[in-house]
Amino acid sequence: MTLAKVSRRQFMKVGGIGLLGAFAFRAHAWSNQDRVLYVGTYTSGKSEGIYVYRFDPNTGALNRSSSIKSVNPSFLTIDRSRRFLYAVNEVGEFAGKPGGAVSAFGIDRGTQNLRLLNEQTTQGADPCYLSVDSRKRTLLVANYTGGNVSVFPLRSDGTLGMVAEVKQHEGSGIKEQQKGPHAHCIIFDRLERHALGADLGIDKVMIYRFDRAAGKLTPAKQPFAELKPGAGPRHLSFHPSGKFLYVINELDSTMAAFKYNELNGTLMDIETVSTLPSDFSGTSYCADVHVSPSGKFLYGSNRGHNSIVVFQIDQQTGKLTLVEHVSTEGNWPRNFTIDPSGTFLLVANQRSENVVVFSIDRSTGRLKPTGVNEAIPAPVCLRFL
Repeated sequence: MTLAKVSRRQFMKVGGIGLLGAFAFRAHAWSNQDRVLYVGTYTSGKSEGIYVYRFDPNTGALNRSSSIKSVNPSFLTIDRSRRFLYAVNEVGEFAGKPGGAVSAFGIDRGTQNLRLLNEQTTQGADPCYLSVDSRKRTLLVANYTGGNVSVFPLRSDGTLGMVAEVKQHEGSGIKEQQKGPHAHCIIFDRLERHALGADLGIDKVMIYRFDRAAGKLTPAKQPFAELKPGAGPRHLSFHPSGKFLYVINELDSTMAAFKYNELNGTLMDIETVSTLPSDFSGTSYCADVHVSPSGKFLYGSNRGHNSIVVFQIDQQTGKLTLVEHVSTEGNWPRNFTIDPSGTFLLVANQRSENVVVFSIDRSTGRLKPTGVNEAIPAPVCLRFL
């Protein structure tokens, strides 16, 4: 029996205080259990592939558990049942044919180690992002160099079917990195009525209607939202309320805020702000973005300035107020993640080859280094089980 399914009558029958006490005990027990962290990497150097770590939710300490070989697993996602993990293989050629690949892994229920299930070509070069729907039936993949989004059916055993369709983006931008489309992110909205994709090459957030039964994408009523020329949208993050979407722009180091309509999938611009200090004059490129579980704060990573920018979110308007910039204590921060309790933020510094753990002040959103600094070869993606 879950708390959400307990009626008032049942609550009184079993004893409200006792029931809440039982759930509080379980929550406390969970908070004291080690959690599992998967680390995706680039494998052109010393890395073996995907690393499995135990994370101490009390101290933030990381302890390596195992690893599994995989080629350039630069982005990872886990299905809602927590039985399967999917990884892109960010390459330009797979099995002798142009295009990248996706790998499906089974997660051992006891050890949480990974076992390769199968692989499929993406029909687009250099896949860099993927998302799985809550029903575990469809996997979406953004192919950077291919400039397209691949749609995969998922079988009940977690394996990947062959690509069902490919949505090709068209166009270009004003900067050197924008000679063609570069799909960089694809996510579902909260209700899974739509899927939204950031395309760095054409300065657009693409909006698709998602047919959950058929596992198909079609252009939405508003097929895209445009960013400023040369912005280079890279990653997306929804506010927990579903009312706002935040877009981190790689090429001009900005954060764009949009109001989102969940019913028809439309976006309306709110504001765009810099992710860098006003006195910074060097070269920097944004990478990743996440809203805190509380919905109160927004975080973004800056490669070059080597920092995490922290914003406070106005819950009514979605507007952003700068809180601080914090050094990532490493070089070239890529993906970062917030642990399930909202207590810690972990950053993958690709070039300095380390993962650094920060504690989060829940009232202010500010970050403080914990002293945990784990050496991991070329880390680029962090994903909690």
